Amino acid sequence: MKVQNHTPTLILTLVVLSVLALAAACLMGVTPLPLNRLLAAFVGAGDSQAELIVWEIRLPRAVAAFVVGMALAGSGAALQGLLRNPLAEPGVLGVSAMSSLFAVITIYWGLVQLSPWVLPLAAIAGALLATGLIALVAPRVQSVVTLVLVGVGISSLAGAFMSLLLNLAPNPFTLSDMMNWMMGSVANRSLEDLLLAAPFLVAGAIAIGLAAPGLRALTLGEEAASAIGLDVGRSRIWVVLGTGLLTGAAVSVAGAVGFVGIIAPHLVRPLVGHDPARTLLPAALLGGLVLVVADLIARLVPTGQELKLGVVAALIGAPIFIWIAVRRRALEADQ
Repeated sequence: MKVQNHTPTLILTLVVLSVLALAAACLMGVTPLPLNRLLAAFVGAGDSQAELIVWEIRLPRAVAAFVVGMALAGSGAALQGLLRNPLAEPGVLGVSAMSSLFAVITIYWGLVQLSPWVLPLAAIAGALLATGLIALVAPRVQSVVTLVLVGVGISSLAGAFMSLLLNLAPNPFTLSDMMNWMMGSVANRSLEDLLLAAPFLVAGAIAIGLAAPGLRALTLGEEAASAIGLDVGRSRIWVVLGTGLLTGAAVSVAGAVGFVGIIAPHLVRPLVGHDPARTLLPAALLGGLVLVVADLIARLVPTGQELKLGVVAALIGAPIFIWIAVRRRALEADQ
């Protein structure tokens, strides 16, 4: 009960920190905005330049980073609960790569010109395909390393096809668009882009929410969970559907962004008593916070060309991923 009482406090703390990070993202940039100009722009009483910077550039970008982080971290927490594997995450298991491949295919063939729905639907289809494959393989694989290798294989296959498409790109503009999706970025995103992805994000969040009680039961193992009345197959379907929708929608907004789905759940889990169900919301909030800060770093680092969000996230997340993997291996050796 003591751990449960800490969960609302953790969520409130993360909400406050997220609001502060979003405010900082609106304040800071090439053209710094004083707090009074920012507040005036928010209520529509500011000058036209401040309102343009806030509503058309910085706020949509910051909200996009936050939403993408929430989606990827929530997906990572759900996959870790389903597979009972702390290394599970859309990027590591190839879900983000397959989703990006399907998105890149629509760009390469010009299918995005047909409808604004083509790219998000293609990204979601790729994510569902990879997530479904992982969910089918996981029960037959006893080794964590083997499961991660399967994910690496999916990522490598998707990466090979994306490299082929890059090699065959018909013009520099198509090549640039595909590179943006592969490296991950929320630059130039608008509120309309977020509204386009919103139905899939909401549907994915609902599916993950429906799977939450089952994730708690699965900590006992699939046989024990079935014995107490859990429909394991249905829980697996909800998680696959939810993570596919969330990851696909995130990729349709920002392209491939890795590692946040591992970092956030791993940091949150000890604070909620290692309960997979209670990990979901705090992990999602922390993931959103991490990507807002990462995008702020990408914007403020003085480089000739702005860093991509996916690059900054990888620079932060890859060392932490290695530490988690080594630590898990050491714990298994001690047992």
